[in-house]
Amino acid sequence: MKQISTDRAPYAVGPYSQAVVIDDMLYTSGQIGLSPVSNTIEASDIEGQTRQVMENLQSILEAAGTSFANVVKTTCFLKDMNDFAAFNEVYGVYFESLPARSCVEVSNLPKGALVEVELIAKIKEDSLRTF
Repeated sequence: MKQISTDRAPYAVGPYSQAVVIDDMLYTSGQIGLSPVSNTIEASDIEGQTRQVMENLQSILEAAGTSFANVVKTTCFLKDMNDFAAFNEVYGVYFESLPARSCVEVSNLPKGALVEVELIAKIKEDSLRTF
């Protein structure tokens, strides 16, 4: 198992990794809309927080040598399911292919976040040589 870490995404706020690679698969921890610069949630709306979440995930994917094109599954947590359509608008911009997905409403998220997303992605063959 190889841990993935990048300063272009927020550091873990607990005893866990941003992501791990096992064989040719990347498993990310859930990302909330923390800015990697300020380590705070700067956006107050679902669109802004979702955009930051997806940018954080993109940075982790790139650090592992892969991209959204290789994502096979996402799990999405929304504080309010009434934000579903607005969340989808931003989320959909990042995917050309459509991975499998679960999306559920939860009662609370870390740091008062409105959204959290985790994903599983395949690592490109040539990227595996670096692990």
